[in-house]
Amino acid sequence: MSSSYSSPLLRLGVVLPALTVLKLSAHLAGVSDVLLHDHQLSSPLTSFSQLQEGLYLFRHGIDPYNGGTFRHSPLLLALFSSVLPSSKVFMATLLALCDAVAAWALVRTWRARQNVPSSARDGLVAAAYLLNPYNLLPSLALSTSPLESALLLLAVMFASQKKAAPSLLSLAFLSHLTPNAILFLPPLLLLLLTDPHSHLASPQKISFKRHKVLPLAVEFLLYVGVLTVASTLVAGNLNWVAQTWGTWFTLPDLTPNVGMWWYFFTEMFDHFRPFFLMVFSVHLLIYVAPLCIKFQHDPLYALFILTGILATFKAYPTLADMGLFLSMISIFPETFPYLRFPIVTSLLHLHSALLLPLFHHLWLTQGTGNANFYYASTLVFACSNGAAILDCLFAGLRIAVGKEVDGYDVVQE
Repeated sequence: MSSSYSSPLLRLGVVLPALTVLKLSAHLAGVSDVLLHDHQLSSPLTSFSQLQEGLYLFRHGIDPYNGGTFRHSPLLLALFSSVLPSSKVFMATLLALCDAVAAWALVRTWRARQNVPSSARDGLVAAAYLLNPYNLLPSLALSTSPLESALLLLAVMFASQKKAAPSLLSLAFLSHLTPNAILFLPPLLLLLLTDPHSHLASPQKISFKRHKVLPLAVEFLLYVGVLTVASTLVAGNLNWVAQTWGTWFTLPDLTPNVGMWWYFFTEMFDHFRPFFLMVFSVHLLIYVAPLCIKFQHDPLYALFILTGILATFKAYPTLADMGLFLSMISIFPETFPYLRFPIVTSLLHLHSALLLPLFHHLWLTQGTGNANFYYASTLVFACSNGAAILDCLFAGLRIAVGKEVDGYDVVQE
């Protein structure tokens, strides 16, 4: 192992608090005020400004879900109106802690995968998450995306440790905030019933106690049901369902983001809209079963690939969604030698990372561009995401073949 891994500055106990304090310092320096309304860093469902607007209405006895602009969960309303303050400073502190928890959960998942109590690489894994610009900037913009990332990584961490109840509860909370997250349930159940260790190099059909699947699924649905009832009691009616969960499938808010839905449905004729909404929504379902079957020997890797797919094709993505996928690559170092085009993929992401803010500024700030400019940059971003997903998918399959031997060719029949 490289000596740089064992450097005192890269120890988890140094990296985690140091980068958390650095992030809080950036907020106190006024960075959050600059990034607060950036469409690349927050969506209508994660925006801090819209959360504050809903809190104002809720505190004054007005149903925030009647206006058609508030999309946050009633649980966040209850939390910030009764327990937690909703100031910018507190929100920045809370999101910094969410990032710290997410990085810690990623490190614990890495340890479970390696089956070790600790490793010299822990600090690098944490830094890969905390220093990722796709994760750092949404947190500074006070988007609630870091909370969603933390919930997913906690669910994965608990599943890796065979703690079913907290894992399913974390996923239930995440599914309550982002209904698409329910697609993580199949690989998470496989992870609970098998093990998190790397089996990519020796794939084989797995055997697990199938009779345990149904009780775990029922337990998850029970948690979702309890959260749904609690949300209904907070909101006082069921209007919140259409304004939160329904938003993911009906796309009523066409605010620009880094995804591919908003421009497509801006140009869509109304009589075609229901059909294509169905196509775009159902499209996400087709990946779950093939990934779980192909990577049944390593469900953690299946969940990792699914994270990237949802980050690319979900209705209201932010940079934090793809940032989570790119950060999770750090816990699969065994696949690094088998990546085909890592430099090209990195350059694609660098290219899109420069184009997105540039074309966003030209269109919405300077007024010298139009929507086509920004949408073109989101397509480049989608291509870079696709390149990363395909490269990781190939590496996860190619590792089973092993290193190339002179005189032999690897072919696919």
